Amino acid sequence: MKNTTTYLDYNATTPVDPRVIESVNLYFNEFYGNASSLHSLGNKSKTAVDTAKSSVATLLDTESDNIYFTSGATESINFALKGLALHPNNSKKHIITCHTEHKAVLETCKYLRSVGYEIEFLPVNKDGSINLNLLKSSIKANTLLVCLMWVNNETGVIHPVKEIGKITRDAGIYFVCDGTQGVGKLPINVMEAEIDILCFSGHKMYAPKGIGGIYINRSITKENKILPLIHGGGQEDGLRNGTYNVPLIAGLGKACEIAREEVSENEEYIKQLQDFIEDELLQIKGAYIHGKSTPRIYNTINVCIPGLDTEIFIGMNNDIAVSNGSACSSALVQPSHVLLAMDINADDAQSSLRISMGKNSTKEDLELLIQRLKNFILIS
Repeated sequence: MKNTTTYLDYNATTPVDPRVIESVNLYFNEFYGNASSLHSLGNKSKTAVDTAKSSVATLLDTESDNIYFTSGATESINFALKGLALHPNNSKKHIITCHTEHKAVLETCKYLRSVGYEIEFLPVNKDGSINLNLLKSSIKANTLLVCLMWVNNETGVIHPVKEIGKITRDAGIYFVCDGTQGVGKLPINVMEAEIDILCFSGHKMYAPKGIGGIYINRSITKENKILPLIHGGGQEDGLRNGTYNVPLIAGLGKACEIAREEVSENEEYIKQLQDFIEDELLQIKGAYIHGKSTPRIYNTINVCIPGLDTEIFIGMNNDIAVSNGSACSSALVQPSHVLLAMDINADDAQSSLRISMGKNSTKEDLELLIQRLKNFILIS
């Protein structure tokens, strides 16, 4: 059955690219061997893992042996933060993060605080940006790491990762970055940005759900400064044990290969859509865009239309997929923690919609959304 939904929720998840599906199916149906087995089918699967690792590394401008596969960004974030903090070789107990981070970071930090770590949350400005001078002054003698995301999942605000990387490198501390909304959409060289650990998911970049990865700077693994979360058969150099999910790994590798080839084309196309819909939205009385005055990614708009009941609007227009918050917390009937941290009042936060586009989005999709919004405002 053909999907008739107008999909504008790409920050929540993306459709899997048909070329990725083809790659995944090959390793489900034909080359189904265990990548740790020595026979020919096992060797083909191991080759697929190695090829995918190379594709991920190329996208991030690093070496293959810095890449490890996980089930997604949430696992990667847990691995990064707990793996560094709980390692006996790391004695520092102070962690710096930010109020607008994803729940995967906030909840992991909450756990670490419960076992004795000091967690410092940086505030953000009204536009969602952080004060780099405040970041510098927050670093102490016992600071272990800074954990700040690359692109905010709700507003699209981009943090200056190169500047953050320089600050952390000069201070001799780790920089952990949630790259989930940036990988595959924006070019990055993790070494140039001086990121020590970068976490990401496949399903935000046209790969399947349930697969993701983590870049770990070789100096961390070489000096044995990170603990595995999962112990077992020694896969991934003993850092992420368990049987390789070869089909999904192959799919992630293919998605990274496609992203590298198409990233500039996608950005140019989607940015035109962003400009179009923002112009249309701002014609609605009282509407404003969160984070508009600071660098944002080209596919995301978080708009406040004061008085708009977003829950009722989404319920009445369930053939249009938009969001009134992060997909990971959308079941919670409460204002977005990201918008509240930006000093947006609770009423405006609850009157805000996130529109996130992808390479399959069209101008007609956006025109339909605008028309539905105008109709809903008229009858409200």
